[in-house]
Amino acid sequence: MKRAFLFPGQGAQVVGMGKDIYEKYDEAKKVYDKACEISEMDVKKLCFEGPEEELNKTENTQIAILVTSLAILEVLKAKGITCEIACGLSLGEYAALICAGIISFEDGIKLIKKRGYYMGNLIPDEEYSMAAVIGLDSSKIEEICNELKTSGKFAVPANYNCSSQTVISGVKEAIEEAVEKLKNAGARRVIPLKTSGPFHTEKLIKAKEAYEKELENITFNLNENNVKVIKNIDGTYYKENDNIKEILAKHIISSVRFDKAIKLMQEEDVDEYVEIGPGKTLTGFVKKDNKEAKTYNINSLESLEKYLEEEEV
Repeated sequence: MKRAFLFPGQGAQVVGMGKDIYEKYDEAKKVYDKACEISEMDVKKLCFEGPEEELNKTENTQIAILVTSLAILEVLKAKGITCEIACGLSLGEYAALICAGIISFEDGIKLIKKRGYYMGNLIPDEEYSMAAVIGLDSSKIEEICNELKTSGKFAVPANYNCSSQTVISGVKEAIEEAVEKLKNAGARRVIPLKTSGPFHTEKLIKAKEAYEKELENITFNLNENNVKVIKNIDGTYYKENDNIKEILAKHIISSVRFDKAIKLMQEEDVDEYVEIGPGKTLTGFVKKDNKEAKTYNINSLESLEKYLEEEEV
């Protein structure tokens, strides 16, 4: 049986995430405690108590989601549950890289702390927004965004989530105009998202440049024995000769191609998709493009124990 682990990105956070698993499993407790020590942040308080306003700040959200995903992952590993393929959405890719042993736990925590800070703070001082476009071909979305860009209005596709959903990102005024145009072009729904930064666009160039300096000090372990990790920037596997520092820096300003990751996993005949961490967004995307897919979400003690029971662990 071929299993894929999926790790969520920003927007999946919820106050209280991971608390019940932390209280029951020592493996999870160790992850949270170690992450607090490495990051010099009270990650446990952020995850378990919030407040929501603090948890939703990009510099806090990214590390909180990563640590919650890794805490659940450690419990699964202790039970002998592993995967052949790992991927994540945006920051979720770091959980996948840690899962595969390409980045160490310590380096992953340090990187995401910096990444979250830069992405939350090193952006031009404008009002931004993001919106999910449902039921419209991505080529039509690109066309409308390009028309706006030609007239000096900044709105671009940022996340290609699945064949029927693309997220656009940009300056608030341009996004509002894009929303109307997209509805007129036949979009089934356009939903504003609870993120405020122009993530995965060229507006984050300063964040990318600052982050490049952090990546210079990191050692990566890319070899054929690793779990296969799918890259967000193009939906292909990491390879031994990849310039991983360049890829992770570019990731900040490049569109996320989760649609291509789904296609690759389908071609690889993945039997079981397990989303590890808060929310259930990624398995939802998988189901939209692959209705027969067997999916699981592990985001609470109840869902974890139900999954372990089903796997007869």
